[in-house]
Amino acid sequence: MSGQAFLAKSGLIVLITLAAYLPALRGGFVFDDYPLITENGMVRADDGIRLFWSGAGTADYYPLTGSLWWLEWRWWGDHAMGYHVLDVLLHAADAVLLWMILRRLNIPGAWLAALMFAIHPVNVATAAWISEQKNTLSMLFYAVAILLYLRFNAESRWRWYAWSLGAFLLALCSKTAVVMLPFALLGCVWWLHGRLRWKDWLRGAPFFALSFLFGLVTVWFQYHRVLRGTTFRAEGFFSRLAAAGWVVWFYLGKVLWPVNLSVIYPKWNVDASRGTSWLPLLLLAGCLALCWSKRKTWGRPLLFGVGYFVVTLFPVLGFFDQGFYDYSLVADHWQYYSMIGIIALVVSAGVALARRFGDRGHTLGVTVSVVVLMGLGVGTWVRAGVYATSGTLWLDTVTKNPEAWMAQYNFGLALGKAGKISPAIAHFQQAVQLKPDFAEAHNYLGTALLQAGKVPEAIEQYRQALRIKPDYMDAQINLDRALSRESSGGN
Repeated sequence: MSGQAFLAKSGLIVLITLAAYLPALRGGFVFDDYPLITENGMVRADDGIRLFWSGAGTADYYPLTGSLWWLEWRWWGDHAMGYHVLDVLLHAADAVLLWMILRRLNIPGAWLAALMFAIHPVNVATAAWISEQKNTLSMLFYAVAILLYLRFNAESRWRWYAWSLGAFLLALCSKTAVVMLPFALLGCVWWLHGRLRWKDWLRGAPFFALSFLFGLVTVWFQYHRVLRGTTFRAEGFFSRLAAAGWVVWFYLGKVLWPVNLSVIYPKWNVDASRGTSWLPLLLLAGCLALCWSKRKTWGRPLLFGVGYFVVTLFPVLGFFDQGFYDYSLVADHWQYYSMIGIIALVVSAGVALARRFGDRGHTLGVTVSVVVLMGLGVGTWVRAGVYATSGTLWLDTVTKNPEAWMAQYNFGLALGKAGKISPAIAHFQQAVQLKPDFAEAHNYLGTALLQAGKVPEAIEQYRQALRIKPDYMDAQINLDRALSRESSGGN
C-alpha cells in the first residue's frame, strides 16, 4: 500500500470516529472524572508528576496516565472539551494501530474491522469517559508493542524487540490491565508460524517478567489503597470460577449485539452449588476444546480470535478483587483490549464468505458492511450523548438498572446540583434503601432534606451516616449545622 493510500484510510478512520463521537465532545465531566482529575490534588500540584511516579497517595499505579492528566489540566483546566477531544483522538489512533496489526497478521478485512472497533458503541464507555483515558493511552502503547514485536519476528532485528519491550513498559505505566500482552504476542507468533518454538517462549520471558511485576504492584495497590480490607465479593473460588464463564459470554454478547448498554449492570449472584451455574463455563471450554482439536483446519482462526478474546479478559474475570465489583461484575470499558479479537474474526469470516460468491458476494458484502457501520455509528452517537452530562448518564442507568444503588446516589447528586430537591431526595432514599450502610448517601439525603426544610429528618440521616462512619467529618459538620438550625427554631 502506498503512503498516500495509508494516510487516506487512516484519516478516514479518524474522521468517522470524530463524527460518531460529536455528542461526547460537547459533554462534561461524569462519575469519577471529578475525584480523579478536576478535584485531584496531585493533578493540581506543581510536583504532581513526581507524586504520580512515586505512587504516593494514588489509588492505582498508573503514573503515565496521571502525568497526562497533570498536563491536560494545565492546558484546559476545568473545560471538559479538550479532555474529550484528546480521548477520542487516542481512541481513533488505537483503531489505526489495530488496522496495522491486523494487516501484518494477514487478517482479511483488516481496515473494516478497525473501523468497526472505532465506532463500536461498547467503546463509548472508554472514549467518552475522560477518566478512562487510561484505556486509550495504554492501548496506544499496547498496540505499538505488538507492531514492533511483529516487525522483530519478521526481521530478527533486536532493536525492534527492545523498542517493543519499552512500549509495553509504557503501556503498563498507563494501565496494568494490559498484563496479558505476552500471551497475545505468543498467539500472534503461533498464528503466523503455526507453532511456538522454545526461542519464542524465551523471547517472551522479559515481557512475562514485566507483567508479573506490575501485576503484583496492582494487587498491592488495590488491596491497600482501594479495598483497605473491605471485601466486595464474599464468594469463594468455585463461585468465581463459574461466574467467569458468565462474564465471557456477557462480553461476547455485547460485542455482537451492543444494545441496552449501561454504566452499571445488575450484579449477578452465581451459586456454585447449582449445576446450571457452570453451564456457560462448560460451554466455553467445550468450544475452545473443539477449536483446538480442529486447529489445523477451520478451527485455527476461531481458536486465535476467541482465544485472544478470552485470554486478554482474564484480569477482569473476577479472580482478583477490585473496587468496581461493589457495583457489578462486568463493565463495558473492561473489554476494550479484547473485543478486536471477535470483531476481526467476524469480519474476516464475512470477507471469506463473500469471496466465495464472486461479484455477487462482493456487492452483498459491501451492502452488509455499510448497514452494520451505519448501525454502529448511530449507536455510538446515541450512547455518546448519554455520556454528555451526569444527569443524562445516571438517568439512563437508573432506568435500565434501578437496583444500582451507586447510580441512584449519583443521579440524586446531579438532581441536587440542578436544584431539583424533591426528586433528589427520592433517589437518595432509594440509594440508602438498596445499600443501608452507604454513609455518603445518608449524608447527602440529610442535606437534601435540610434544603427542603425537614430538619428533624435531616438530623437523623446525618446521625445514621456517623453511626456507619464515625470519622465522617462532612456529616459531623452538617449535623452541627442542622442542630444549630433546629435550636434556632428551624430558620
